[in-house]
Amino acid sequence: MNHIERRPRNRTYLMCPPQHFTVEYAINPWMDTTLPVDAALALKQWQVLRDTLGDLGHLVHVLDAVPGLPDMVYAANGAFSVDGTVYGARFLYPQRGAEADAHREFYTLQGWKFSGPQHVNEGEGDFAYLPGAYGGLVLAGYGFRTDPAAHAEAQEVLGRPVVSLHLVDPAFYHLDTALAALDDRHVTYYPEAFSAASQRVLAQLFPDAVLADRADAEAFGLNLVSDGRHVILNTEATAMGEKVRAAGYQPVHVDLSELKRGGGSVKCVVAELRQ
Repeated sequence: MNHIERRPRNRTYLMCPPQHFTVEYAINPWMDTTLPVDAALALKQWQVLRDTLGDLGHLVHVLDAVPGLPDMVYAANGAFSVDGTVYGARFLYPQRGAEADAHREFYTLQGWKFSGPQHVNEGEGDFAYLPGAYGGLVLAGYGFRTDPAAHAEAQEVLGRPVVSLHLVDPAFYHLDTALAALDDRHVTYYPEAFSAASQRVLAQLFPDAVLADRADAEAFGLNLVSDGRHVILNTEATAMGEKVRAAGYQPVHVDLSELKRGGGSVKCVVAELRQ
């Protein structure tokens, strides 16, 4: 990868404050209902992330939190947008089902073209878009939280080719815990989170990808947000920060230790709005 290309692009994001965040059920391997959540710390860490994105020149919309939906802070899971069209989420677990309604209302009121899904999918949790790769490519994960039939449905809704990738390690239950877009054409990923066939697909599509190891992935170092130059990732992911720095990007670390208790980090908390 050519380091000269590392230029940021202003983005628009959607976040939801953790006003009702707690870990009262376990729907992924990272959730432990026996450990109390520090709600004040979670909100403080979320605010630092929001301010960090704003300070980098990005616009952040805020979705109101809904009582009874503790995981709504993970705003990336509520939908997936490309060029003004939104493919809505349909959550696997009933505990999160009503989150999809709140996201649909937000996009509808904003005037987006919204398409409700027939198949289970968890938004940007399992979809990533690279507008500069192969004319505009969607990468889509399945194996734990998204029905592979949703990939074909998303392709019809969004009019972009969708490449299905099979996730095989339950610790990395969403695509955004195992792979991230660094800019419009380049990705970073942890190979062993994927099936052998999906690893071959990724190697063919992205021969110059930044490869992560298990320690990077377990530190949620792939659950990052990048504007093409600045890579925002959590403070635990120091080794991952050095890897993206070596590739010409600028790591920006934020502490999201409290929100990690729910099984998510930077990317889970931030949805990108692509108009």
